[in-house]
Amino acid sequence: MNEFNNQKEIIDSIRALSRYIILLGLLVFLCISLLAFFLLGKPTLSIHYGQSAVNLIPEKSIQNSPTHSLSSLNLWKAPDINSIPKGVLGDKIRYGRDLIAHTARYFGPKGSIAAISNGMNCQNCHLEAGTRIYGNNFASFISSYPKRSNRSGKMSPPSQRIVECMQRSMSGISPDTNSREVRSMLAYLAWIGQGVKKTDKLFGTASEKLPFMEIPANPLKGLLVYKEKCENCHGSQGEGKWSDNLNEYIYPPLWGKNSFNNGAGMYRIINMAGFIKNNMPYGTNYTNPQLSNEEAWNVAAYIESQPRNAFNQSQDWKDLSKKPIDLPFSPYLDTFTEKQHKFGPFKPILEAQTKLISKR
Repeated sequence: MNEFNNQKEIIDSIRALSRYIILLGLLVFLCISLLAFFLLGKPTLSIHYGQSAVNLIPEKSIQNSPTHSLSSLNLWKAPDINSIPKGVLGDKIRYGRDLIAHTARYFGPKGSIAAISNGMNCQNCHLEAGTRIYGNNFASFISSYPKRSNRSGKMSPPSQRIVECMQRSMSGISPDTNSREVRSMLAYLAWIGQGVKKTDKLFGTASEKLPFMEIPANPLKGLLVYKEKCENCHGSQGEGKWSDNLNEYIYPPLWGKNSFNNGAGMYRIINMAGFIKNNMPYGTNYTNPQLSNEEAWNVAAYIESQPRNAFNQSQDWKDLSKKPIDLPFSPYLDTFTEKQHKFGPFKPILEAQTKLISKR
């Protein structure tokens, strides 16, 4: 009998403990739910500028990547293409958009206007005709000009940027900046950036600057990433995929004579790694990256280690304090090698240059 009573007491104790645990679990769940509500449930503020909008969105609701750590983000939204006005101005904007999306059809090897470029399209680097977050979009392009170019040291109009892209990213020759084509491209760029002010700090322009690694980016490790994630579209030799009936690349070449030359912004590994992380492989975006930071750095190193056309940069970066730390061409303010300036690690370079510049 005593043994029975002892067992009953044990069972009752277990039941009481179970009820306590369940109650505690409910309280924890309620606390987490309330915390999530206050952190994530705040309404989004939207400030509209004509056809575009700058959204102020709480950090945790923007996306899950730990590399985006701003407390609040100005998320730009491109204007709806259907809002392009009718008439002469609208026709110019639409033509400018087509020139950016399908540059090769007009200026590529089989271009309908002139054969003055390598066959790449502007939107190979400025994705979705310059409207994509962290895809080198054109949100603040027009509002930033005229400006002094760090590269040339001269004041530049927006048309000069088109000239440089044609010469460097497309290894070609620019059309006349007074031509219908350049004026149409500028009209599109102005329409895209309507309402954006020079002082606006927008989230997701250019490409993300990934945290520096403590070691150099590794081209050999990058080759493994390339074969698994990139080769299917861009080819085993980085040659891309050309479409004869469209007279343009379906997937652009990443190196070789038909790719961007070593004077282009994409030749800088910091730009390339961030671009890859948020846009590649195909179907990726900044909210759902498929590569780790290290994989992005390494595959960028592999791509940048391959042969490509050379561009005369003797007139670039007269002020060495303005020269990017990932340009693998001397001279530099510091004493690090060209190889380290190409593949890193970049933190020691940045620290050294910061000290040198502060003493000037």
